[in-house]
Amino acid sequence: MRPESGGAATAFATGPGGLTAEQVGQRRSAGLVNHLPPTSGRTVTDIIRANVFTRINAILAVLLAIVLWTGSWVNGAFGLLIIANSIVGVVQELRAKRTLDKLSIVGRARPMVIRDGGPAREMDREEIVVDDLVELGAGDQIIVDGVARSVDGLDVDESPLTGESKPVHKSVGDPLYSGSHVVSGSGTQQATKVGAEAYAAQLAAEASKFTLTDSELLRGINKILRVITWILIPTGALVIWTQLFRSGLPFRESLLAMVASLVPMVPEGLVLMTTIAFAIGIVRLGRRKVLTNELPAIEGLARVDVVCVDKTGTLTENRMHLREILPLDDDAGVEEVRRVLAALGHLEERPNATSMAINESLAESGVADPGWAATDKIPFTSARKWSGATFAADGAEAGTWVLGAPDILAADGSPALDRASELMAGGLRVLLLARAAVASVSDVVVGPGEPVEKHPGMLEPVALVVLDQTLRPDARETLEYFDRENVTVKVISGDNAASVGAVGRTLGLPGADRPVDARELPDPNAGEEEAEAFADAVAEGNVFGRVTADQKRSMVRALQSRGHVVAMTGDGVNDVLALKDANIGVAMGAGAPATRSVAQLVLLDNRFAVMPHVVAEGRRVIGNIERVANLFLTKTIYSVFLALAVGIIGYAYPFEPIHVTVTGWFTIGIPAFVLSLAPNHERAKPGFSSRVFRLALPSGLIVGALTFAFWLWAYPGPDAEPAVEGAASTATLVVLIISAFWVLAVVARPYEPWKIALLAVAGGAYPVIFLVRPIAAALHLHPVPTVTGFAAVLTGIAGAVLVETVWQVNRKRANHLRGQNS
Repeated sequence: MRPESGGAATAFATGPGGLTAEQVGQRRSAGLVNHLPPTSGRTVTDIIRANVFTRINAILAVLLAIVLWTGSWVNGAFGLLIIANSIVGVVQELRAKRTLDKLSIVGRARPMVIRDGGPAREMDREEIVVDDLVELGAGDQIIVDGVARSVDGLDVDESPLTGESKPVHKSVGDPLYSGSHVVSGSGTQQATKVGAEAYAAQLAAEASKFTLTDSELLRGINKILRVITWILIPTGALVIWTQLFRSGLPFRESLLAMVASLVPMVPEGLVLMTTIAFAIGIVRLGRRKVLTNELPAIEGLARVDVVCVDKTGTLTENRMHLREILPLDDDAGVEEVRRVLAALGHLEERPNATSMAINESLAESGVADPGWAATDKIPFTSARKWSGATFAADGAEAGTWVLGAPDILAADGSPALDRASELMAGGLRVLLLARAAVASVSDVVVGPGEPVEKHPGMLEPVALVVLDQTLRPDARETLEYFDRENVTVKVISGDNAASVGAVGRTLGLPGADRPVDARELPDPNAGEEEAEAFADAVAEGNVFGRVTADQKRSMVRALQSRGHVVAMTGDGVNDVLALKDANIGVAMGAGAPATRSVAQLVLLDNRFAVMPHVVAEGRRVIGNIERVANLFLTKTIYSVFLALAVGIIGYAYPFEPIHVTVTGWFTIGIPAFVLSLAPNHERAKPGFSSRVFRLALPSGLIVGALTFAFWLWAYPGPDAEPAVEGAASTATLVVLIISAFWVLAVVARPYEPWKIALLAVAGGAYPVIFLVRPIAAALHLHPVPTVTGFAAVLTGIAGAVLVETVWQVNRKRANHLRGQNS
């Protein structure tokens, strides 16, 4: 919905020279400055508050207070989790915030502002004041609300506000809304609403916020936490009643048993580890100059199986070089063609890469602007594929000229098009310069859907302008990476299909020998049958040329309709629609500000080669959080089972709080932290929560059931000597640790040397803890009779075998499903 504040009328009309320094100072003193909210969302205070005052920390704090009241300080060791969770969460999120803040300053749009009657100069968006005169050009994001003060074919895409993708033509005095962007033409805008009042401020704050929302991973974790919460409420009530009133233990021991049964039920590290993994992902990508506008984008790229890329700026360098000019008209020499090109080039206030290459080459050759006055002009757009102007030289008509795609401006079978096709088949970029037999360039109607044959005699081909395209040195390696990872790369370009195919063949892209001209594709909006045919063609082809902005978006949607997760890369204003609809939009840092504003990821150094690292980071986050979730959920399930079982029969809980803390140190806590940061190259698959439950639920039940069964056998009763009960408790703890440790061993697969070392350290810590008497005594562990100890070890091994069986069954099921899908 369009904001009502945008473009509000103002009594002051800024002139073409902009504000004076004195006027700018007055507005700054009045606070009428474009100050924006923090780009990374939460402030430092918010981050600290969010990580310290959590529901989990509150639960643990209450339980800690109960333990400390009993005077058993060692049993309060789990309270260290409150400090550890808070410190680690705060530190990692602050690191991510600093990274985002630095990168967002580099990556955000810097408007061109006119002041003191001088030329427009680039400045930070936060320097704009009310009534400033902002210069606009194709691809610019409109960052403040205002009104148009001058226009030159100004067309604006307001789809982020209205949902209508058709550009809106603007006249002088029309409102311009922040959050929209310029599609074509140019103009100036007087700022009327800035800072938090402008709609763009809301968009920027949402786009760059450090957030964990709208994520399948987080949705799965929240689903798990909801299930756990519903289980914990009745279980906790039963535990409190049993341990305080039915166990027969003294009040102090009953309190400790109650706390010991409740503490492991709380999945204290699950959300923390997820936050840490995402935050570290932000920092790692930041080191590679990747700005993450939306945190779930890291996760999303891990699920991508199709990457759609533009040719220019992605596979080739954004800069081109004028190779040669080939006259087609015997009456037109190269020098005359250069003068016309110079005149056309100097009309563009914001030249694109093609125009820049032509202008630079002409300047190096000493060709100056002939100084012709343009009586009419039409800017280049990706839909039109050409630009042109009508000139007057020294009072005489210099003619109407157009420059654009040969396959749009030249007739089928003409020598001009045949020669251009030969050049484009070699991977060169070719433009056709033509003289138009009309009084004004606005009368030229040739374009997509209007073949030149329908207008015979309108255009006379004069020359071919041939440009070199330089391949990115790392493009082939990047494409090979995606091929190895079974990620399909589709090149979707507005350039000639033959030229795009030639570039693809040079890079070894599969399907590049069969480029598709998008003009020949069915219309996906013409009906269900045509939409299916369009989707089939998009699925089968890998290289597409002459693709319009609407077609790019339709291609993304067609791929999504076939179950694909699509990433779209782009740098031009014609990529905006597709970037918005793709699962993950990736913009180049040097691209149009409009593309950077809608993309979830921005490659600030314009290197497509960084994409494998981004994908790898996403896979690391998702794969490792799944491992960690298995560990924490297993712990919660066996803790709930054990508490319920003990509560139902009215037994004392077998452990003290220090025992469950010791168990968590080396079967979950430390290993989980290490595993959450480890490399992981497996592509993420949907069904996170169901996969976690398939391993954690049976594993947790196995661990809990065997631990409870052993406690039933070993428990000597409430009247037993403390040493006897302590021995039974310690032996039961051995069962729990061995079987729970095997869950860690299963989750850590596939094994690598560092993982084996991690398991060795974690597993080796327990013999030290149990057998070194000073340590054991400090942790309230008692000597265990040989027979009882042997039985405990065998029971724990039986639990490990059952956990292994569950893992093997799940693995075979996954392989079977994978075979069916392939």
